[in-house]
Amino acid sequence: MSSRLSIFTCLLLTSFIAAADSPSLCRIEVVEKGSGWPVPLIELRTTHHLRFITDNAGVIAFDAPELMGSLTWFDVIGHGYEVPKDGFGMRGVRLTPEPGKTLRVEVTRTNIARRIGRLTGAGLFAESQKLGSELDWKDSGIHGSDSVQNAVHRGRLFWAWGDTQMPCYPLGIFDMSSATTAMQPLASLEPPLRLKLDYFTDDKGKVRGVAKMPGSGPTWVTAYVSLPDKNGTSRLVGSYVKIKPPLDAYESGLCVWNDDTSRFDLLRVLWTKSAAAPKQPPMPEGHPALWKDEQGKEWVLFGNPLPTLRCPATFEAWQDSNTWEALKPQTTLASADGGTVKPHTGSIAWNAFRKRWVTVFMENFGKPSVFGELWYAETDAPTGPWGPAVKILTHDNYTFYNPRIHPEFTPDGSPVLFFEGTYTKEFAKHAHPTPRYDYNQILYRLDLDDPKLKPAGLKP
Repeated sequence: MSSRLSIFTCLLLTSFIAAADSPSLCRIEVVEKGSGWPVPLIELRTTHHLRFITDNAGVIAFDAPELMGSLTWFDVIGHGYEVPKDGFGMRGVRLTPEPGKTLRVEVTRTNIARRIGRLTGAGLFAESQKLGSELDWKDSGIHGSDSVQNAVHRGRLFWAWGDTQMPCYPLGIFDMSSATTAMQPLASLEPPLRLKLDYFTDDKGKVRGVAKMPGSGPTWVTAYVSLPDKNGTSRLVGSYVKIKPPLDAYESGLCVWNDDTSRFDLLRVLWTKSAAAPKQPPMPEGHPALWKDEQGKEWVLFGNPLPTLRCPATFEAWQDSNTWEALKPQTTLASADGGTVKPHTGSIAWNAFRKRWVTVFMENFGKPSVFGELWYAETDAPTGPWGPAVKILTHDNYTFYNPRIHPEFTPDGSPVLFFEGTYTKEFAKHAHPTPRYDYNQILYRLDLDDPKLKPAGLKP
Protein backbone atom coordinates (compact mmCIF):
# COMPACT_ATOMS: atom_id res chain seq x y z
CA MET A 1 0.00 0.00 0.00
CA SER A 2 2.80 2.43 0.90
CA SER A 3 4.54 1.64 -2.38
CA ARG A 4 1.38 2.44 -4.34
CA LEU A 5 0.95 5.65 -2.33
CA SER A 6 4.54 6.67 -3.12
CA ILE A 7 3.98 6.09 -6.82
CA PHE A 8 0.76 8.14 -6.71
CA THR A 9 2.55 10.94 -4.82
CA CYS A 10 5.36 11.01 -7.39
CA LEU A 11 2.89 11.17 -10.26
CA LEU A 12 0.99 13.97 -8.54
CA LEU A 13 4.16 15.96 -7.88
CA THR A 14 5.27 15.42 -11.48
CA SER A 15 1.97 16.84 -12.77
CA PHE A 16 2.27 19.85 -10.45
CA ILE A 17 5.84 20.50 -11.63
CA ALA A 18 4.79 20.19 -15.30
CA ALA A 19 1.91 22.60 -14.71
CA ALA A 20 4.26 25.06 -12.99
CA ASP A 21 6.70 24.87 -15.89
CA SER A 22 3.97 25.44 -18.50
CA PRO A 23 3.44 29.07 -19.55
CA SER A 24 0.18 30.60 -18.38
CA LEU A 25 -2.36 31.28 -21.07
CA CYS A 26 -4.57 34.22 -21.92
CA ARG A 27 -8.16 33.42 -22.88
CA ILE A 28 -9.50 35.32 -25.89
CA GLU A 29 -13.20 34.97 -26.69
CA VAL A 30 -14.63 36.02 -30.05
CA VAL A 31 -18.38 36.67 -30.12
CA GLU A 32 -20.92 37.98 -32.60
CA LYS A 33 -21.92 41.57 -31.97
CA GLY A 34 -25.54 41.79 -30.88
CA SER A 35 -26.21 38.13 -30.09
CA GLY A 36 -23.08 37.41 -28.07
CA TRP A 37 -22.86 34.00 -29.73
CA PRO A 38 -19.38 32.45 -29.90
CA VAL A 39 -17.93 32.49 -33.42
CA PRO A 40 -15.76 29.58 -34.60
CA LEU A 41 -13.19 29.95 -37.38
CA ILE A 42 -12.08 33.49 -36.59
CA GLU A 43 -8.37 34.04 -37.10
CA LEU A 44 -6.34 36.57 -35.12
CA ARG A 45 -2.96 37.21 -36.77
CA THR A 46 -0.07 39.17 -35.26
CA THR A 47 2.29 41.51 -37.09
CA HIS A 48 4.93 38.73 -37.03
CA HIS A 49 2.45 36.26 -38.56
CA LEU A 50 1.45 34.10 -35.61
CA ARG A 51 -1.99 32.67 -36.34
CA PHE A 52 -4.58 31.95 -33.65
CA ILE A 53 -7.94 30.43 -34.63
CA THR A 54 -11.05 30.10 -32.52
CA ASP A 55 -12.46 26.64 -31.77
CA ASN A 56 -16.14 25.64 -31.70
CA ALA A 57 -16.60 27.66 -28.51
CA GLY A 58 -15.15 30.78 -30.13
CA VAL A 59 -12.10 30.55 -27.86
CA ILE A 60 -8.36 31.06 -28.37
CA ALA A 61 -5.76 29.93 -25.83
CA PHE A 62 -3.15 32.62 -26.44
CA ASP A 63 0.35 31.40 -25.55
CA ALA A 64 2.92 33.73 -27.17
CA PRO A 65 5.31 34.62 -24.32
CA GLU A 66 6.92 37.48 -26.24
CA LEU A 67 3.58 39.31 -26.43
CA MET A 68 2.36 38.84 -22.87
CA GLY A 69 1.85 42.24 -21.25
CA SER A 70 2.40 44.07 -24.56
CA LEU A 71 -0.15 46.05 -26.53
CA THR A 72 -0.59 43.82 -29.58
CA TRP A 73 -2.24 44.32 -32.95
CA PHE A 74 -4.26 41.40 -34.32
CA ASP A 75 -5.63 41.25 -37.85
CA VAL A 76 -9.16 39.83 -37.67
CA ILE A 77 -9.97 37.41 -40.50
CA GLY A 78 -13.37 35.79 -40.46
CA HIS A 79 -15.07 34.70 -43.74
CA GLY A 80 -18.19 36.83 -43.33
CA TYR A 81 -17.36 38.27 -39.90
CA GLU A 82 -15.36 41.46 -39.47
CA VAL A 83 -14.40 44.43 -37.33
CA PRO A 84 -14.44 48.04 -38.56
CA LYS A 85 -11.54 49.37 -40.66
CA ASP A 86 -9.16 51.80 -39.04
CA GLY A 87 -7.85 54.96 -40.71
CA PHE A 88 -5.42 52.96 -42.83
CA GLY A 89 -8.08 50.50 -44.01
CA MET A 90 -6.91 47.71 -41.73
CA ARG A 91 -9.38 45.45 -39.94
CA GLY A 92 -8.07 44.43 -36.55
CA VAL A 93 -8.01 44.99 -32.81
CA ARG A 94 -5.43 45.98 -30.20
CA LEU A 95 -5.28 43.76 -27.15
CA THR A 96 -2.91 43.38 -24.22
CA PRO A 97 -2.69 39.67 -23.45
CA GLU A 98 -1.79 38.72 -19.90
CA PRO A 99 -1.50 35.30 -18.26
CA GLY A 100 -4.78 34.26 -16.68
CA LYS A 101 -6.69 37.16 -18.23
CA THR A 102 -9.86 36.89 -20.36
CA LEU A 103 -10.24 39.22 -23.34
CA ARG A 104 -13.26 39.59 -25.62
CA VAL A 105 -13.45 40.55 -29.30
CA GLU A 106 -16.76 41.45 -30.94
CA VAL A 107 -17.16 40.82 -34.66
CA THR A 108 -19.98 41.94 -36.94
CA ARG A 109 -21.60 39.29 -39.13
CA THR A 110 -21.82 40.31 -42.80
CA ASN A 111 -23.11 36.94 -44.04
CA ILE A 112 -26.82 36.24 -43.86
CA ALA A 113 -26.05 32.70 -42.68
CA ARG A 114 -24.61 32.25 -39.19
CA ARG A 115 -21.62 29.98 -38.60
CA ILE A 116 -22.49 27.45 -35.91
CA GLY A 117 -19.36 25.31 -35.87
CA ARG A 118 -17.32 22.45 -37.19
CA LEU A 119 -18.96 19.02 -37.39
CA THR A 120 -15.95 16.83 -38.16
CA GLY A 121 -12.22 16.65 -37.61
CA ALA A 122 -9.91 16.89 -34.62
CA GLY A 123 -9.58 19.53 -31.93
CA LEU A 124 -13.14 20.83 -32.07
CA PHE A 125 -12.62 22.26 -28.58
CA ALA A 126 -8.81 22.18 -28.47
CA GLU A 127 -8.36 25.82 -27.47
CA SER A 128 -10.96 25.57 -24.71
CA GLN A 129 -9.40 22.36 -23.42
CA LYS A 130 -5.99 24.03 -23.13
CA LEU A 131 -7.72 26.44 -20.75
CA GLY A 132 -9.35 23.70 -18.69
CA SER A 133 -12.90 23.74 -20.11
CA GLU A 134 -14.82 21.35 -22.39
CA LEU A 135 -12.75 18.53 -20.93
CA ASP A 136 -15.60 16.02 -21.29
CA TRP A 137 -15.56 16.39 -25.09
CA LYS A 138 -13.80 13.51 -26.88
CA ASP A 139 -12.82 13.76 -30.54
CA SER A 140 -13.49 10.97 -33.03
CA GLY A 141 -9.87 10.41 -34.08
CA ILE A 142 -10.59 11.68 -37.59
CA HIS A 143 -8.73 14.69 -39.01
CA GLY A 144 -10.69 15.42 -42.20
CA SER A 145 -14.02 14.51 -43.81
CA ASP A 146 -15.04 15.36 -47.36
CA SER A 147 -18.57 15.82 -48.78
CA VAL A 148 -21.36 14.48 -46.61
CA GLN A 149 -24.26 12.23 -47.57
CA ASN A 150 -27.29 11.75 -45.28
CA ALA A 151 -30.37 9.55 -45.11
CA VAL A 152 -33.00 8.83 -42.48
CA HIS A 153 -33.08 5.05 -42.13
CA ARG A 154 -34.96 2.97 -39.55
CA GLY A 155 -35.28 5.77 -37.05
CA ARG A 156 -31.68 7.03 -37.27
CA LEU A 157 -29.91 9.67 -39.33
CA PHE A 158 -27.14 8.01 -41.33
CA TRP A 159 -24.04 9.98 -42.29
CA ALA A 160 -21.27 9.14 -44.77
CA TRP A 161 -18.25 11.04 -46.03
CA GLY A 162 -15.92 10.69 -48.99
CA ASP A 163 -12.15 10.66 -48.51
CA THR A 164 -11.36 10.72 -44.79
CA GLN A 165 -8.07 11.92 -43.30
CA MET A 166 -6.58 10.07 -40.33
CA PRO A 167 -3.70 11.08 -38.01
CA CYS A 168 -1.51 8.03 -38.71
CA TYR A 169 -0.66 8.71 -42.38
CA PRO A 170 -1.45 11.23 -45.15
CA LEU A 171 -3.55 8.56 -46.91
CA GLY A 172 -6.62 7.76 -44.83
CA ILE A 173 -9.98 6.05 -45.50
CA PHE A 174 -11.01 6.05 -49.16
CA ASP A 175 -14.13 3.89 -49.11
CA MET A 176 -16.53 6.09 -47.14
CA SER A 177 -16.45 6.53 -43.37
CA SER A 178 -19.89 6.55 -41.79
CA ALA A 179 -21.79 7.26 -38.57
CA THR A 180 -25.30 7.59 -37.19
CA THR A 181 -27.08 10.04 -34.89
CA ALA A 182 -30.59 10.71 -33.70
CA MET A 183 -32.78 12.24 -36.40
CA GLN A 184 -32.73 15.59 -34.60
CA PRO A 185 -29.22 15.42 -33.14
CA LEU A 186 -28.68 18.98 -31.89
CA ALA A 187 -29.28 19.67 -28.22
CA SER A 188 -29.29 23.40 -29.02
CA LEU A 189 -29.83 25.45 -32.17
CA GLU A 190 -27.17 27.91 -31.00
CA PRO A 191 -23.37 27.55 -30.73
CA PRO A 192 -21.20 26.06 -29.41
CA LEU A 193 -21.84 23.03 -31.62
CA ARG A 194 -21.46 19.62 -29.98
CA LEU A 195 -22.59 16.91 -32.41
CA LYS A 196 -21.74 13.42 -31.18
CA LEU A 197 -21.34 11.08 -34.16
CA ASP A 198 -21.57 7.34 -33.54
CA TYR A 199 -19.03 6.04 -36.08
CA PHE A 200 -18.87 2.55 -37.51
CA THR A 201 -15.60 1.05 -36.27
CA ASP A 202 -13.48 -2.07 -36.65
CA ASP A 203 -12.73 -4.69 -33.98
CA LYS A 204 -10.04 -2.37 -32.57
CA GLY A 205 -12.44 0.55 -32.20
CA LYS A 206 -10.96 2.52 -35.11
CA VAL A 207 -13.19 4.27 -37.63
CA ARG A 208 -13.42 2.15 -40.79
CA GLY A 209 -14.74 2.34 -44.32
CA VAL A 210 -18.18 1.00 -45.17
CA ALA A 211 -18.21 0.85 -48.99
CA LYS A 212 -15.25 -1.16 -50.24
CA MET A 213 -16.24 -2.08 -53.81
CA PRO A 214 -14.09 -4.38 -55.99
CA GLY A 215 -11.34 -2.64 -57.92
CA SER A 216 -8.47 -0.29 -57.16
CA GLY A 217 -8.83 3.31 -56.06
CA PRO A 218 -11.30 5.16 -53.85
CA THR A 219 -15.01 4.38 -53.70
CA TRP A 220 -17.36 7.34 -53.49
CA VAL A 221 -21.02 6.75 -52.65
CA THR A 222 -23.72 9.27 -53.50
CA ALA A 223 -27.54 9.50 -53.60
CA TYR A 224 -28.08 8.03 -50.10
CA VAL A 225 -31.77 7.32 -49.57
CA SER A 226 -33.92 4.85 -47.63
CA LEU A 227 -36.76 3.34 -49.70
CA PRO A 228 -39.44 0.75 -48.88
CA ASP A 229 -39.36 -2.59 -50.70
CA LYS A 230 -42.46 -4.54 -51.75
CA ASN A 231 -42.73 -5.97 -48.23
CA GLY A 232 -42.59 -2.55 -46.60
CA THR A 233 -39.03 -3.02 -45.30
CA SER A 234 -36.81 0.09 -45.47
CA ARG A 235 -33.65 -0.39 -47.55
CA LEU A 236 -30.76 2.07 -47.45
CA VAL A 237 -29.27 2.43 -50.93
CA GLY A 238 -26.76 4.48 -52.89
CA SER A 239 -24.84 4.84 -56.12
CA TYR A 240 -21.10 4.25 -56.13
CA VAL A 241 -18.26 5.47 -58.34
CA LYS A 242 -14.75 4.01 -58.51
CA ILE A 243 -11.96 6.57 -58.95
CA LYS A 244 -8.40 6.43 -60.23
CA PRO A 245 -5.85 9.27 -60.08
CA PRO A 246 -6.16 12.13 -60.46
CA LEU A 247 -10.00 12.25 -60.33
CA ASP A 248 -11.01 9.90 -63.12
CA ALA A 249 -14.17 7.80 -62.70
CA TYR A 250 -13.85 4.39 -64.35
CA GLU A 251 -16.83 2.44 -62.95
CA SER A 252 -20.21 3.14 -61.40
CA GLY A 253 -23.08 1.11 -60.05
CA LEU A 254 -25.66 0.56 -57.32
CA CYS A 255 -25.05 -0.61 -53.75
CA VAL A 256 -27.30 -1.62 -50.84
CA TRP A 257 -26.67 -1.29 -47.11
CA ASN A 258 -26.34 -4.58 -45.24
CA ASP A 259 -27.85 -4.05 -41.77
CA ASP A 260 -26.14 -7.21 -40.48
CA THR A 261 -22.58 -6.23 -41.46
CA SER A 262 -23.06 -2.42 -41.41
CA ARG A 263 -21.48 -2.18 -44.85
CA PHE A 264 -22.60 -1.53 -48.41
CA ASP A 265 -22.85 -4.54 -50.73
CA LEU A 266 -22.49 -4.26 -54.48
CA LEU A 267 -25.85 -4.74 -56.21
CA ARG A 268 -24.81 -4.32 -59.82
CA VAL A 269 -22.38 -2.46 -62.08
CA LEU A 270 -24.02 0.12 -64.34
CA TRP A 271 -21.02 1.32 -66.34
CA THR A 272 -17.36 0.51 -66.96
CA LYS A 273 -15.28 3.05 -68.83
CA SER A 274 -14.16 1.94 -72.28
CA ALA A 275 -13.58 3.30 -75.76
CA ALA A 276 -17.17 2.36 -76.61
CA ALA A 277 -18.55 3.90 -73.38
CA PRO A 278 -16.26 6.80 -72.38
CA LYS A 279 -18.88 8.67 -70.33
CA GLN A 280 -20.99 7.54 -67.40
CA PRO A 281 -24.71 7.29 -68.26
CA PRO A 282 -27.34 9.06 -66.13
CA MET A 283 -27.86 7.44 -62.72
CA PRO A 284 -29.05 8.49 -59.24
CA GLU A 285 -26.55 11.07 -57.94
CA GLY A 286 -26.36 13.93 -55.48
CA HIS A 287 -28.75 14.55 -52.59
CA PRO A 288 -32.17 12.85 -52.86
CA ALA A 289 -35.49 14.44 -51.94
CA LEU A 290 -38.89 12.74 -51.66
CA TRP A 291 -41.79 14.40 -53.48
CA LYS A 292 -45.46 13.55 -53.98
CA ASP A 293 -46.91 14.90 -57.23
CA GLU A 294 -50.40 16.33 -57.80
CA GLN A 295 -51.74 12.84 -58.57
CA GLY A 296 -50.46 11.56 -55.21
CA LYS A 297 -47.61 9.49 -56.63
CA GLU A 298 -44.42 9.57 -54.58
CA TRP A 299 -41.09 10.08 -56.30
CA VAL A 300 -37.49 10.30 -55.24
CA LEU A 301 -35.63 13.15 -56.93
CA PHE A 302 -31.86 13.10 -57.42
CA GLY A 303 -29.77 16.18 -58.11
CA ASN A 304 -26.79 18.30 -57.18
CA PRO A 305 -28.30 20.78 -56.56
CA LEU A 306 -31.41 20.78 -58.79
CA PRO A 307 -33.13 17.53 -59.81
CA THR A 308 -31.67 15.76 -62.85
CA LEU A 309 -33.37 12.35 -62.45
CA ARG A 310 -36.38 10.85 -60.74
CA CYS A 311 -37.92 7.42 -60.14
CA PRO A 312 -40.85 6.06 -58.13
CA ALA A 313 -39.93 6.03 -54.44
CA THR A 314 -39.61 2.26 -54.02
CA PHE A 315 -36.63 -0.05 -53.69
CA GLU A 316 -37.70 -2.04 -56.75
CA ALA A 317 -38.06 1.06 -58.98
CA TRP A 318 -34.75 2.49 -57.79
CA GLN A 319 -32.82 -0.56 -59.01
CA ASP A 320 -34.67 -0.72 -62.36
CA SER A 321 -33.17 1.84 -64.75
CA ASN A 322 -36.25 1.51 -66.97
CA THR A 323 -38.17 3.51 -64.32
CA TRP A 324 -35.64 6.35 -64.25
CA GLU A 325 -36.71 9.60 -65.86
CA ALA A 326 -34.18 12.27 -66.80
CA LEU A 327 -35.03 15.86 -65.82
CA LYS A 328 -33.59 19.04 -67.25
CA PRO A 329 -32.82 21.57 -64.51
CA GLN A 330 -32.27 25.29 -64.88
CA THR A 331 -28.72 26.14 -65.83
CA THR A 332 -28.89 29.63 -64.29
CA LEU A 333 -31.03 31.48 -61.75
CA ALA A 334 -31.85 35.16 -61.62
CA SER A 335 -30.23 36.80 -58.62
CA ALA A 336 -31.93 39.24 -56.29
CA ASP A 337 -29.41 41.92 -57.28
CA GLY A 338 -30.49 41.82 -60.93
CA GLY A 339 -27.81 39.50 -62.29
CA THR A 340 -27.64 35.76 -62.90
CA VAL A 341 -25.97 32.96 -60.98
CA LYS A 342 -24.98 29.49 -62.16
CA PRO A 343 -25.39 26.64 -59.63
CA HIS A 344 -22.59 24.11 -59.20
CA THR A 345 -23.34 21.82 -56.23
CA GLY A 346 -25.96 21.80 -53.48
CA SER A 347 -29.26 20.30 -52.35
CA ILE A 348 -33.00 20.95 -52.14
CA ALA A 349 -35.63 20.31 -49.47
CA TRP A 350 -39.27 21.04 -48.72
CA ASN A 351 -39.61 23.70 -46.03
CA ALA A 352 -42.83 23.84 -44.02
CA PHE A 353 -42.13 27.32 -42.64
CA ARG A 354 -41.72 28.90 -46.07
CA LYS A 355 -44.31 26.50 -47.54
CA ARG A 356 -42.05 26.14 -50.56
CA TRP A 357 -39.12 24.12 -51.81
CA VAL A 358 -35.78 25.67 -50.93
CA THR A 359 -32.24 25.20 -52.18
CA VAL A 360 -28.78 26.10 -50.94
CA PHE A 361 -26.14 25.86 -53.63
CA MET A 362 -22.56 26.80 -54.40
CA GLU A 363 -22.05 29.18 -57.29
CA ASN A 364 -19.98 28.08 -60.26
CA PHE A 365 -17.06 30.52 -60.61
CA GLY A 366 -18.32 33.05 -58.10
CA LYS A 367 -16.63 36.10 -56.59
CA PRO A 368 -14.64 36.69 -54.44
CA SER A 369 -14.07 32.90 -54.19
CA VAL A 370 -14.56 30.86 -57.35
CA PHE A 371 -16.07 27.94 -55.39
CA GLY A 372 -16.85 29.56 -52.06
CA GLU A 373 -20.03 31.60 -52.67
CA LEU A 374 -23.35 30.13 -51.50
CA TRP A 375 -26.87 31.15 -52.50
CA TYR A 376 -30.44 30.48 -51.38
CA ALA A 377 -33.55 30.26 -53.59
CA GLU A 378 -37.15 28.98 -53.46
CA THR A 379 -39.83 27.54 -55.73
CA ASP A 380 -43.34 26.12 -55.60
CA ALA A 381 -42.33 22.84 -57.27
CA PRO A 382 -38.99 21.00 -56.97
CA THR A 383 -38.60 20.94 -60.75
CA GLY A 384 -38.71 24.75 -60.81
CA PRO A 385 -38.60 27.42 -61.96
CA TRP A 386 -36.30 28.63 -59.17
CA GLY A 387 -35.33 32.11 -58.08
CA PRO A 388 -34.58 34.86 -57.49
CA ALA A 389 -31.48 33.77 -55.56
CA VAL A 390 -29.96 35.59 -52.56
CA LYS A 391 -26.30 35.23 -51.59
CA ILE A 392 -26.09 33.97 -48.00
CA LEU A 393 -22.43 33.05 -47.52
CA THR A 394 -19.09 34.21 -48.87
CA HIS A 395 -15.45 33.20 -48.43
CA ASP A 396 -12.19 35.04 -48.95
CA ASN A 397 -10.09 32.82 -51.25
CA TYR A 398 -11.41 29.55 -49.85
CA THR A 399 -13.69 26.78 -51.12
CA PHE A 400 -16.97 25.65 -49.56
CA TYR A 401 -18.50 22.97 -51.76
CA ASN A 402 -21.21 20.29 -51.78
CA PRO A 403 -23.60 22.02 -49.33
CA ARG A 404 -26.27 19.76 -47.86
CA ILE A 405 -29.49 21.09 -46.27
CA HIS A 406 -30.52 19.43 -42.99
CA PRO A 407 -34.32 19.56 -42.80
CA GLU A 408 -34.10 16.76 -40.20
CA PHE A 409 -32.41 19.01 -37.63
CA THR A 410 -35.49 21.08 -36.76
CA PRO A 411 -39.19 20.32 -36.25
CA ASP A 412 -41.69 21.11 -39.00
CA GLY A 413 -42.61 24.78 -39.03
CA SER A 414 -39.33 25.97 -37.51
CA PRO A 415 -38.00 29.19 -39.09
CA VAL A 416 -34.45 27.83 -38.74
CA LEU A 417 -32.71 26.01 -41.59
CA PHE A 418 -29.34 24.29 -41.19
CA PHE A 419 -26.88 23.37 -43.91
CA GLU A 420 -23.30 22.16 -44.00
CA GLY A 421 -20.53 22.01 -46.57
CA THR A 422 -16.88 21.09 -47.06
CA TYR A 423 -14.41 23.83 -46.13
CA THR A 424 -11.17 23.31 -48.06
CA LYS A 425 -8.29 25.16 -49.69
CA GLU A 426 -8.71 22.98 -52.81
CA PHE A 427 -9.51 24.97 -55.97
CA ALA A 428 -8.66 28.28 -54.25
CA LYS A 429 -5.74 30.42 -55.38
CA HIS A 430 -2.67 29.59 -53.28
CA ALA A 431 -4.76 29.50 -50.10
CA HIS A 432 -3.08 28.63 -46.81
CA PRO A 433 -4.88 25.68 -45.16
CA THR A 434 -6.66 26.65 -41.95
CA PRO A 435 -5.30 24.42 -39.17
CA ARG A 436 -7.82 21.83 -37.96
CA TYR A 437 -10.66 23.29 -40.08
CA ASP A 438 -9.34 22.52 -43.55
CA TYR A 439 -11.04 19.62 -45.38
CA ASN A 440 -13.87 19.37 -42.86
CA GLN A 441 -17.58 19.96 -42.57
CA ILE A 442 -18.87 23.24 -41.16
CA LEU A 443 -22.48 23.84 -40.12
CA TYR A 444 -24.38 27.08 -40.80
CA ARG A 445 -27.77 28.33 -39.66
CA LEU A 446 -30.12 30.34 -41.85
CA ASP A 447 -33.01 32.17 -40.17
CA LEU A 448 -35.77 32.04 -42.77
CA ASP A 449 -37.60 34.99 -41.21
CA ASP A 450 -34.57 37.23 -41.81
CA PRO A 451 -35.75 40.27 -43.85
CA LYS A 452 -32.67 39.92 -46.04
CA LEU A 453 -34.19 36.76 -47.50
CA LYS A 454 -37.39 38.51 -48.53
CA PRO A 455 -36.34 38.87 -52.20
CA ALA A 456 -36.17 35.08 -52.47
CA GLY A 457 -39.86 34.88 -51.61
CA LEU A 458 -40.90 36.71 -54.75
CA LYS A 459 -42.66 34.53 -57.29
CA PRO A 460 -40.18 33.53 -60.00
